[in-house]
Amino acid sequence: MLRIARDLWIDENDLDISFVRASGPGGQNVNKLSTAVQLRFDTRRITLPDDAALRLARLAGQRMTKDGVIVIQAQRFRTQDRNRSDAIERLVELLREAMIRPVPRRATRPTLASKKRRLEGKKRRSDIKAGRGARRFDD
Repeated sequence: MLRIARDLWIDENDLDISFVRASGPGGQNVNKLSTAVQLRFDTRRITLPDDAALRLARLAGQRMTKDGVIVIQAQRFRTQDRNRSDAIERLVELLREAMIRPVPRRATRPTLASKKRRLEGKKRRSDIKAGRGARRFDD
């Protein structure tokens, strides 16, 4: 069992892990061995709050299929074991991030002093730019 949050656990039997050939450089190791991992996890097997499910779909992006299956590819390392643990860690991190509720933004207004500072800066910049113009000299 993998612990995601205080009240969310995942059974490791729900993870569908398959090994495929990795792409990219690596010489004969890449051509002979299937070290890359493709992890598939069906999000319908766990009960997520509605807001967390929406955040998960947004965070997963292209990694989530229309059926709600998250697909994670891991091929950073040369061994199946390290790629497998990397894929599981990435899934757990994705789910943990989805479980965090964002703090709602409280609307604030700028202070009078900050408004004055902003306008003074704009005036200073305006003066600098105005001074760059062609000057006429009267004889």
